[in-house]
Amino acid sequence: MALIRITSPHVHKPTSTAGIMRLVILATLPGILAMTFFFGWGTLINIIWASALAVTFEALCIKARHRPLSFYLKDNSAILTAVLIALALPPFAPWWLTAIAVFVAIVIAKQLYGGIGQNPFNPAMVAYALVLISFPVEMTRWTAPFMLYGEGWNILAFTDTLSLIFGSWAEHADAFTSATPLDEMRHRGGLTTEEAWRASDVLANVGAWHAVSAAYAMGGVLLLYKKIFSWHTPAAFLLSLGGIATFFYIISPDTYADPFFHLTVGGTMLGAFFIATDPVSSATSNKGKIWFGIGIGCLIYIIRTWGNYPDAVAFSILLMNLAAPFIDQYTQPRAYGHKAPKRGMKGKA
Repeated sequence: MALIRITSPHVHKPTSTAGIMRLVILATLPGILAMTFFFGWGTLINIIWASALAVTFEALCIKARHRPLSFYLKDNSAILTAVLIALALPPFAPWWLTAIAVFVAIVIAKQLYGGIGQNPFNPAMVAYALVLISFPVEMTRWTAPFMLYGEGWNILAFTDTLSLIFGSWAEHADAFTSATPLDEMRHRGGLTTEEAWRASDVLANVGAWHAVSAAYAMGGVLLLYKKIFSWHTPAAFLLSLGGIATFFYIISPDTYADPFFHLTVGGTMLGAFFIATDPVSSATSNKGKIWFGIGIGCLIYIIRTWGNYPDAVAFSILLMNLAAPFIDQYTQPRAYGHKAPKRGMKGKA
């Protein structure tokens, strides 16, 4: 008896969780290099320090839950969370600030919810939002890009950076830190946007932040090419933010910053490609991912323009994490063999 041979799109080389995490970490390398080039050794030191803390906290939690240690540590999720936290924090953030952020991310936002795959909120953004609210002075003192110094690339020595992070940070912070472009634009007083650009050294030398955003975008394109995530969330995120920024800029260019500024300054690109695309805490259907990304983009612009926080990527993503189950409920894809997709609580099988 002859059997019918039917070919299907089977996955011949399944990608493990550890492999995906490694690839995402690899995709952050252009951003890490750009941050180190423009802002000094602080980012690299913070990544190493945060990674060591994350693995330690993860191991202690797994041990306390009587789970196999090597099985859960090998998934690299703790290290990825640490890298994202370190990239989001100021390069000269004191050691204890990074320690608090990593503890909150790993122990509270991840393990207390049940570990990987169970957390409703992105752990890195939970930690970032908490330390931003709790320690606003330390979180808003960013290293001035070295292109501002005017006498070559006077990067602070590695040992001096270590001393600043693990030693007397508060005593010398003012000598190495400055406001970010988003801070300058948000708190420009009665100046128009054009006057602010002329009056501020930070805004006049915004190229460092543009370069860092471009580096994150390069890593995001790599992840898209590797199909780690689909285009729906980052595209909806960036298009909605750019669209609403364009609308208000056309209405009043003296009052509102241009869309290019919003897209290439702050944590926009990092959030669009590395945080909003988290498969655990975001929407799941393609249509849901689009609404998820649109919500983040709109919230970022609203908070940046009329809220108290200049960047707002973390708060916007967390708010949409909260809305993700609702979005999934109303954007369920059509089940095979049914004439219409289920729509929320009223859907019929």
